[in-house]
Amino acid sequence: MMFGTSKIMRVMGQTLSEPVTEKQSSTCQDSRYLVGSSCMQGWRVSMDDSHTHILSLPEDPGTAYFAVYDGHGGSNIAEYAGKHLHKFVTARPEYHLGNIEEALKQGFLDLDQAMLEEDMLQTKVAGSTAVVVLVKDNTLYCANVGDSRAIASVRGAVEVLSYDHKPNNEEELRRITAGGGWVQLNRVNGNLALSRALGDYVFKRNYRLSPQEQIVTAFPDVQVRQLNDDWEFIVIACDGIWEVLSNEEVISFCRVRLLSGWEPAAVCEALMQRCLAPNCATGGLGCDNMTVLLICLAPFPRLDPASPPLPVEQELNTR
Repeated sequence: MMFGTSKIMRVMGQTLSEPVTEKQSSTCQDSRYLVGSSCMQGWRVSMDDSHTHILSLPEDPGTAYFAVYDGHGGSNIAEYAGKHLHKFVTARPEYHLGNIEEALKQGFLDLDQAMLEEDMLQTKVAGSTAVVVLVKDNTLYCANVGDSRAIASVRGAVEVLSYDHKPNNEEELRRITAGGGWVQLNRVNGNLALSRALGDYVFKRNYRLSPQEQIVTAFPDVQVRQLNDDWEFIVIACDGIWEVLSNEEVISFCRVRLLSGWEPAAVCEALMQRCLAPNCATGGLGCDNMTVLLICLAPFPRLDPASPPLPVEQELNTR
């Protein structure tokens, strides 16, 4: 791993003495999508995020698949999910019958079970969020566990596509307590800040209950939307972004730059830089790993000739 300076960095608890700000970015496009992605380790001692963008699934050509996975306790679960979750979804019989929503739900559970049976994964005290956007024939499906989030810009307005799974949410709390767990300081058993996740098998050991009923479950919520020309772009990101900026702030940040001619990957980089804490002495907001996917839906963006280009360096240094 390359660091921003040649200094030897000192580990301070779960954070470094200064952030790793190199950004791994990429761009892909076809006639329907212009996609930018970027990820940054930031203040954390390791990079545990993973992400996937597939413009046309090999298992279902013409169907697009985008996802972000925010790992905790290591990167193993997030990396495995990033490579394999779409395969489990498209392998479900429901998928081939056109029931994509059910295929996503069962595909998440199938992946979680498969990882439990992997010798290299089952002994790891690790887990991951997952937020998936699958687009098939102008129908968008968003499935998620955890607090990574997907939102869209529809004529400049926020369209929320996912649901943050937090232990203190009423529905989540009922399942946790029914499964034999408790919530303390907004954490499952005083430990995990998420109520749904891939992995985290220490919370999935009540064999009298179904996978959906475990203290922490990999069973996702799924939202379905019909796309039209009012849909401009989709943002998928881990909570390192959402802890710092609101949904509205993220949409505004991205939209003004896209309409000024910025490439999506550059917008992702600027968004992460905007969210990065200037220091992390207290381990607060802006100190997490960050990953962002920005998916522009054709024909957006139509560049606004009245909007002058934004001063990049000024923007990156403005908080």
